[in-house]
Amino acid sequence: MKNPVDNFWKLKSVLVKEALEKNNFEVFLADTGDDAKKIALEDIIPGLNVKSVSWGGSMSFVATGLFHVLNSDESLTVLNTFDRSLDPEAQMALRRQSLLVDLFVTGTNAVTEDGQLVNLDMIGNRIGGITFGPKHVIIIVGRNKICHDLAEAMDRVKNLAAPINVMGLGKKAPCSETGVCHDCASPDRICNTWTITEKCFPKKRVKIILVNEDLGF
Repeated sequence: MKNPVDNFWKLKSVLVKEALEKNNFEVFLADTGDDAKKIALEDIIPGLNVKSVSWGGSMSFVATGLFHVLNSDESLTVLNTFDRSLDPEAQMALRRQSLLVDLFVTGTNAVTEDGQLVNLDMIGNRIGGITFGPKHVIIIVGRNKICHDLAEAMDRVKNLAAPINVMGLGKKAPCSETGVCHDCASPDRICNTWTITEKCFPKKRVKIILVNEDLGF
């Protein structure tokens, strides 16, 4: 068999798709990040009557190239919360405004095989957008985010995603030195608020693109 790893994850993704759909998410399967971008632009967004768009921190979203397309779309009102030229007060104001857009795009820290989304945020604008506010949400999920159950998902977030993100952001929490969670009290701690999204409400408000590639952390 050619590409047995890809074939394994394709089979796994079908099962996760079925579980997510039972939980009222709308789910699409993509072979690559580029395919995920195409699905978003051709199969999802045209039917949503989108006039404004924003996003929460997500390496997966950026890796697909979708961020660059949407950020340069002059037909949309774009709230670019990734703009590091803004001062902290302006950045925070933009994050608040982003919760009222037509479309919010982001990733997830983990997805369980029974169809739950698991996330942990520092500020909360990303999980805020997922749970309430924007009319529509697109979540891009690489196969590396799939976990067997909630316990595995939470362990993944604490001891893989969080330390890598701390390192990438240049924060000084202890996990940046050890690679494991210390449940710290550092002012640079990024692990402040958990969300476990068991079901999507309203039905299909959250659209998930499962990608048969490793994306993000």
